[in-house]
Amino acid sequence: MAFVALIVLVGIAVDVLFNFGLVGVLVALVIATMMAGFSYFNSDKVALAVTGAKPADPNEYQRFHNLVEGLCIASGLPKPRLYVINDPAPNAFATGRNPKHAALAATTGLLGMMNRVELEGVIAHELSHVKNYDILAATVAVTAVGAIALLADLGLRFWIFGGRSNRSDNNDAGAVGVVIALLAMTLLILAPLGAQLMQFSMNRKRELLADATAVQLTRYPPGLCAALKKLQADTVVVHHATRATAQLWIESPLDREEGKKGSWLNRAFDTHPPLSERIEILESM
Repeated sequence: MAFVALIVLVGIAVDVLFNFGLVGVLVALVIATMMAGFSYFNSDKVALAVTGAKPADPNEYQRFHNLVEGLCIASGLPKPRLYVINDPAPNAFATGRNPKHAALAATTGLLGMMNRVELEGVIAHELSHVKNYDILAATVAVTAVGAIALLADLGLRFWIFGGRSNRSDNNDAGAVGVVIALLAMTLLILAPLGAQLMQFSMNRKRELLADATAVQLTRYPPGLCAALKKLQADTVVVHHATRATAQLWIESPLDREEGKKGSWLNRAFDTHPPLSERIEILESM
């Protein structure tokens, strides 16, 4: 709802500045709907292609397949397509629009580093994202952020390259009109930042929820806890990771040195809660 409200506010701001009316709002809605449709049906393909994931051979990665099958039986989920990423950094992610079209990818570093119990905890965490429809929520959030950024960018470009002339001849509003225009411009500048902050905040909450759901699946908190401790000790970053896919992984693939992010502003832009916080919660279970 917050994303919808922000999109509406950005649309109103653009209309205040340029008086596009109903046509402008409809065009924005069509663009946002097209973006949402593409993301909904192709998010898994894009994420797997960007990370260089390859199908996990059932014979070569038998333990991987066995653990996923066991947890899927326990959770009532269909078995997702399994992929392996040739990367020494230990990490994993799940993607797909729903449980029937889900995919789970793990790096060779993760599969080699984790023992059976730890790997089960990581897989349970990723399956929890599928079970909780976090992938769909993340896709919608990314689409909403993109739509807000697009609307704000178009509005600012129109304003810079001549859009102001649409309002310059209308002096009826006087000082009130100037104030409203300034407020609209401020909203267009700040809206993309606000949308990203909401997206990151939502993702951090869903990571904690996935940890809790994973514990319900395995009924063994020390397994995931031990896995997160290994991730915390490892500082290798995923080679094929990008900021666009960072939120999908079990732990941020971009920066593993938590001490570098001390200020509240830096933490606000984190895609994941600190590993130390997640470990502390799991140890209290």
